[in-house]
Amino acid sequence: MVWLEILKTLRPKQWTKNLFVYAPLVFSVKLFDFRSFIVATQAFFSFCLVSGALYTFNDLCDVEEDRLHPLKKNRPLASGSLKKSTAIATLILAGVTGLLLSLSVNLNFFLIIISYLLIQVLYSSWLKHVVIIDIFAVATGFFLRVIGGALAIQVAISSWLLICTILLALFLSMTKRRHEYFLLMDKAASHRPILKEYSPYLLDQMVAVVTASTLIAYCLYTISEETVAKFGTRNLIFTTPFVLYGIFRYLYLVHQKNQGGTPEEIVLRDKPLMINIILWIISILLVLYLR
Repeated sequence: MVWLEILKTLRPKQWTKNLFVYAPLVFSVKLFDFRSFIVATQAFFSFCLVSGALYTFNDLCDVEEDRLHPLKKNRPLASGSLKKSTAIATLILAGVTGLLLSLSVNLNFFLIIISYLLIQVLYSSWLKHVVIIDIFAVATGFFLRVIGGALAIQVAISSWLLICTILLALFLSMTKRRHEYFLLMDKAASHRPILKEYSPYLLDQMVAVVTASTLIAYCLYTISEETVAKFGTRNLIFTTPFVLYGIFRYLYLVHQKNQGGTPEEIVLRDKPLMINIILWIISILLVLYLR
């Protein structure tokens, strides 16, 4: 059915990335504020629609390259099960609806959505061909989601939270590049030319640096005087074991199970990682909301 193919192209599984929009809501201790929750949810669906439009745009741009990929060749456009004209109509409808929804949140959030849209279009047309910058461009999407979430509910966002977000985003982006490289090996450059600029050693070194930086940044965030003064508690430090386990578990899946290409699917499929994330969220809620 054409509607099923359209839905696949919009990639609802990847919409889990848009949950980063809720981070400012949780860490501003406004999760149970009804109005703030509704506004954050509007922001979430706005990102879902715009990101869905962008995934469609990417598939239109990369249709020939995707046909050479062992997994991406099954996407609706690459496989031929979805017409280009239908994909273009889907792109326009989802994009315009998402932009209108973002404008109903507030002007600042709308500008974040525009920034996200422009960066992703630049990525698809140019930045994905620039070594290292291609990884930063992908990571910027997570960063803008968090900033957008803060602007949507009009709260100040901690610089520590922004640092942790960008480092985690870089970690996910680099492990994704690593997975692509090892999945395609000799055919890597023919699918994605930028991969010829990387090597296993370089990617592993970059992942190692970002992994250490992410863990240190989160630990420092939990004990900083700014954080203690804001939340009135020093107990946030007790959430760090979940962060440590989560990153180590993810690295295990990347290195030992050859995963990492689709972070959103790893989170949904791997039960230990999913349970750990749920426990981390519960621990955050207990520390911040039951003081």
